Amino acid sequence: MLKEFRDFIFKGNVVDLAVAVVIGAAFGAVITSFTTNLLNPIIAAIVGKPDFSAYMTVINGSKIQYGLFLNALIAFVLIGAAVYFFVVAPMNALMRRLHGPTGPPVTKKCPECASEIPLAARRCAHCCVPLIAD
Repeated sequence: MLKEFRDFIFKGNVVDLAVAVVIGAAFGAVITSFTTNLLNPIIAAIVGKPDFSAYMTVINGSKIQYGLFLNALIAFVLIGAAVYFFVVAPMNALMRRLHGPTGPPVTKKCPECASEIPLAARRCAHCCVPLIAD
């Protein structure tokens, strides 16, 4: 049982996931610092408050601190944007460069001989079978 557990822990996927979690936490800290130290002073210059955490309302003696939610929402949007622009977009560009642009198919398979033929073909060039229009 311990051997199986050791094998599970040292599989590449588990180690990769652990590294991703640690890097994600560090990245979250960087974005939080960006929000706290750069974005909030800009908001303070425009709105007049140091950040949104001061925004709240009281209903029947309960504090509803919607400003804290706005701060978390800003951090989430910034993390999402950073992941998209620094990870997803470059990976998509790399995949397009490696695999070429993907578009609508330009060929189809002949139902008789399974060779690739142009979509507009009415007869297979390999086996001369007439093709039924799709």
